[in-house]
Amino acid sequence: MDTKAARPVLVLASGSPRRLELLAQAGIEPDRLLPADLDESPLRNEHPRSLAKRLAKAKAEQAVRALRELDVAGPRFVLAADTVVSVGRQIMPKAELAEDAIANLRTLSGRTHRVYTGVALVGPSGSLRQRLIETRVRFKRLSREDIDCYIASDEWRGKAGGYAIQGLAGTFVVRLIGSYTSVVGLPLYETLSLLAGEGYDIHHRWKAATGQTETA
Repeated sequence: MDTKAARPVLVLASGSPRRLELLAQAGIEPDRLLPADLDESPLRNEHPRSLAKRLAKAKAEQAVRALRELDVAGPRFVLAADTVVSVGRQIMPKAELAEDAIANLRTLSGRTHRVYTGVALVGPSGSLRQRLIETRVRFKRLSREDIDCYIASDEWRGKAGGYAIQGLAGTFVVRLIGSYTSVVGLPLYETLSLLAGEGYDIHHRWKAATGQTETA
């Protein structure tokens, strides 16, 4: 019997290298990637936490529809996440241009901001479960040289809030209250709790590494 074929697959509705790295850190490797293609613009007067939850859910549901269209059979877990950075109710855009990143960093300089990451999981039964994680991050007051050198690093490109905490911007952080991995892009504790709660074997690769998996 091919036990791997019988094992439910894990589909990650993201192409983010950061989320893949975080899952790998937890000993989990998705069987398939299905990055979502969504308009991530906030709705009028939408709260940052609501945006993170809505987009995570929409990404998961889009991946489920794609699997149906691809006629992918068998039990599966579809995992999605979205991260939103805000100062008060002001949502910091994902920076694609240097001007956007500079504006974000100036706004975050010397202030406390909030990072919301929504996680959505569709289990084999088709049920949707969600979590929303809020983390507070305070930056030091950034000098012009701090900002100019960070922009030159190009680490900000495509990042929520215009920075990547796991890189050079980690030196900007004075205080963090909450989940560090959530700020990176995927809160590991909550994600693994969701997976385990739906019956996914989060220790599968751990067991394989120690020869504890069943063989046939």
